[in-house]
Amino acid sequence: MGAGSRSDLKILAIVLVVAAALVIVTFVAGGVFVTGAMAALEPGVGLKEAAKWSFGVTVLLFIGFAIAAGDGLLGELQYILWGFFSFFGIITLLIAWAF
Repeated sequence: MGAGSRSDLKILAIVLVVAAALVIVTFVAGGVFVTGAMAALEPGVGLKEAAKWSFGVTVLLFIGFAIAAGDGLLGELQYILWGFFSFFGIITLLIAWAF
């Protein structure tokens, strides 16, 4: 083993320790956030509230799709509109069902 491989192993060990610490901190802190979200959603979400959340998610997603499409946006507009309405309907029902 050369000196280079030992330093690579040390760097790998440090990265693994930092990653493990981040995972542990995420689980500990995430539990607090999940508990707060569960308390806020305790009574459940109806179709009206689910439609609001679904519209926001769908608009943000399709803005991302439009940016990624670039110059091909006008040629794909009919598919984007159909996809928007079908995605909106499916996500609305899934949010209302899951929460």
